[in-house]
Amino acid sequence: MNSSMPTYFISHGGGPWPYLPKMRAVFANLETSLRKMVEDLPEKPKAVLMISGHWEADDLQIMASEKPPMVYDYHGFPPETYEVVYPAPGAPGLAQKALTLLTAQGITAHLNTDQGFDHGTFTPMEIMYPDADVPVFQISLLRSYDPADHFAIGRALAPLRDEGVMIVGSGLSFHNLRMFGPAAKAPSEAFDAWLGQALEKPAEQRTAALLDWESAPYARVCHKQEDHLVPLFVALGAAESGKATRIYHDVGLMGGVTASSYRFD
Repeated sequence: MNSSMPTYFISHGGGPWPYLPKMRAVFANLETSLRKMVEDLPEKPKAVLMISGHWEADDLQIMASEKPPMVYDYHGFPPETYEVVYPAPGAPGLAQKALTLLTAQGITAHLNTDQGFDHGTFTPMEIMYPDADVPVFQISLLRSYDPADHFAIGRALAPLRDEGVMIVGSGLSFHNLRMFGPAAKAPSEAFDAWLGQALEKPAEQRTAALLDWESAPYARVCHKQEDHLVPLFVALGAAESGKATRIYHDVGLMGGVTASSYRFD
């Protein structure tokens, strides 16, 4: 490994979108950004560590299976979307390394050999690495959603970047399932603008702004439950002094949503 991997916060789209042609067309800009994200890496990752908004636990869990199963954590989609398989190998050795790094910083964590890939992981990975030839493992969110705790998790995991691991926080910059459509336009635009401005700040001010994210305009409208925002804190904690670059931006998505993704390096 010749250079440290960047980290990312991605807006991962809706449900099993890569497997449904009409839905995939809606997320064409996201697909382009995910492909370019891979193209712009310094080299092929040794593994991808995903922090998805779809897995949370009381104590931090680390996926440690050699062959993770699938978790179809969506509802109301065609039967074939409950049969898709993303057959990437796991990374049990790196999971153990992550456990060591976390416990060294006083963070309680446990290996989990049962957890499978949720759609916050396998849908973007289907676009990024369609051959499933890069090992993938996940860590859970803490059910508390505490921003400072998740920044600390990212800081603890930062050394993995120097070992060729790409750390990706997978969520959505707007996630209010009851407000997709025109009603999302003003809140998502305002919150997205705040997020972009906050991420442009010097590192110390940026961290302070994100810790106080509930003061952002429409914060609790855009994230009534912040499971899809918290992955950002981990990704940023792992590259806390790095430059933030917006790599994806959509306006009017799903009838009104503004959404963005960022790279940190």
